[in-house]
Amino acid sequence: MLPYLADASSAAPTEAVPVTPVTKETLPQWRETAAAPAERAWVEAIRFTGEPGKTALIPGPDGRLGRVLAGVKPEDGLWQLAGLPDALPEGTYALDSSGPGGGAFAAPEAATRAALGWALGTYAFARYKERKRGGFATLVLPAAADRGEVERLARGIFLTRDLINTPASDMGPAELAAAAENVAGEAGARFSAIVGDELLTQNYPTIHMVGRASTRAPRLIDIVWGDPEAPKVTLVGKGVCFDSGGLDLKPSSGMRNMKKDMGGAATVLGLASAIMDAKLPVRLRVLIPAVENAVSGNAMRPLDVVRTRKGTTVEIGNTDAEGRLILCDALTEADSEKPSVLIDFATLTGAARVALGPDLPALFSSDDALAADLIAAGTDENDPMWRLPLWAPYRKLLDSKVADINNVSESGFAGAIIAALYLQDFVSKDTQWAHLDLFAWNNSARPGRPEGGEAMTIRAIYAYLRRRFG
Repeated sequence: MLPYLADASSAAPTEAVPVTPVTKETLPQWRETAAAPAERAWVEAIRFTGEPGKTALIPGPDGRLGRVLAGVKPEDGLWQLAGLPDALPEGTYALDSSGPGGGAFAAPEAATRAALGWALGTYAFARYKERKRGGFATLVLPAAADRGEVERLARGIFLTRDLINTPASDMGPAELAAAAENVAGEAGARFSAIVGDELLTQNYPTIHMVGRASTRAPRLIDIVWGDPEAPKVTLVGKGVCFDSGGLDLKPSSGMRNMKKDMGGAATVLGLASAIMDAKLPVRLRVLIPAVENAVSGNAMRPLDVVRTRKGTTVEIGNTDAEGRLILCDALTEADSEKPSVLIDFATLTGAARVALGPDLPALFSSDDALAADLIAAGTDENDPMWRLPLWAPYRKLLDSKVADINNVSESGFAGAIIAALYLQDFVSKDTQWAHLDLFAWNNSARPGRPEGGEAMTIRAIYAYLRRRFG
């Protein structure tokens, strides 16, 4: 149970302060048709205009808080009410459906999204430092809202944010595996991990190569859940728990936020927890190659060559392009089962951020229908992504004189596309595959999205899978 969502039965109507959503356009209508004379006078006295993000706290006849007017922007969708839990005084509130804007939250889908937005506004990462303000405002769950959907998505997003926000000192490959085992255990899923030199024995050489320089052993995390006869959905997440760049060392500015380089793995675990909680009729598999890209005497070197799980030989053009190396072995294993859909998630390239900025994950897919469906789900869920092309003529930029492929291009062009083309080499042409290159971070705080780790695309991919298989 989320602590700041109350059932209607647990709060008497007289105890919950009504929250009336208004816009600049609907505020005059509320004043004329729904406001009590004292409320109308108060709003005029404080010069409240219904500006998005602003609130008017209106006293009741007994001097206590009687009503909240919340300025909203309908096009903000999920995030319309997300700033209220932290902005309002602690207490219990209920959406007022009688006002001119309240009816927008009466339908089940809208009510569920409003409740989820409120829930996401209660997130705080307090593992190492307590919040100055203790709690948040509590919302009485709208009658039409689906509590189960709100709970599972909020928990999955909170898990992803917590994992990304945790510093590498407390979130290495072993700790990431423990988090995955906990997710699997809660759902009754099968968990296994291939650790250290066993990766070589079981033919995952690139995962081992990237992670061998760290004192914290690399591993491949594997979760399997669901009916073996159900459609196979496989999720792969990049789990680089810290990326120094290897021998091609990053500058300090580029290394500072590299605790978030396991954001793909964190996203996959949050998404998997929601899928399993919803009991979607799929056979789910989660693969997470978890490593630390460190520097030591046995670190991989520029121009080394490694033979991957697929048998493809790869020349290491740059040791800082390690994410695609660990993903290629995991994708080969994922593809071997011929899943109905295969999606990988990775904080893979700075080039994607240069092209699309921090808020838009880059989507690559070999299947036009899959790409269109994912983009549509992202639009519907206020969880957007933007498709970039798998531009085949650029594949030659990965050619190597000594191996089948290089892990980077010597050109400085099209970095995100080049990385996606590398991954495409390890997925069969007939596999329905998508690759998401995401930032997994908020550089600044917005309602419901505090600065720090962010669960990008979880809601979109969950919605897509539910529509397709649910």
